[in-house]
Order: sequence, then C-alpha cells, then structure tokens
Amino acid sequence: MATTHSAFTIAFITGLFGLAFNRTHLLSALLCLEAMMLSLFLGLSLWTLQLNSSIFATAPIILLTLSVCEASAGLALLVATTRTHGSDRLQNLNLLQC
Repeated sequence: MATTHSAFTIAFITGLFGLAFNRTHLLSALLCLEAMMLSLFLGLSLWTLQLNSSIFATAPIILLTLSVCEASAGLALLVATTRTHGSDRLQNLNLLQC
C-alpha cells in the first residue's frame, strides 16, 4: 500500500506543481487539473477496493462524474476564449476589460 499511496501522492503533487508553475496556456492548466482529478480517482478507487466495503463503492463514480463536468466546462471555456481572443494564452486575457 505504501508504494501505491506514494505514487498517487506524487502524481497529485506533480499536477499541482504543473498548475502552479506553468501558467502560459489555458490548455496546459486544464490538463494539469485533469491529471490531479485522475490521481484522486485512482487513489479513491484503490482505497475502496482495499476496504472491501460496498458503502464507499459509489464515491469514485461520483468523483468521475464531477471530473467529466469540470472537463466539459473547461473545454467550453477554452473554445470560447480561443474564438474571442484568438489564442489560449493566459497573458492575453484581461478579465477587467469590458
């Protein structure tokens, strides 16, 4: 369990660092968020399997559903940003402009 726990922790922290330090494109930020959600899903799934309990069996499915909703909203924002501003660079976005 220690190796899988450390692997998912490292995967989550790598996604978090990618999100914190790689702020040039919106697509890279969305991919880092998806990597974080995937590591949470896999960790929660293995935790549910290790408990051998059917009570927590729906938790990974709920997390996966929320992750899909987040991905679709992010993709819609990416398409809208690319259409209005011409690129997905975060430096071009100024939210204070009207």
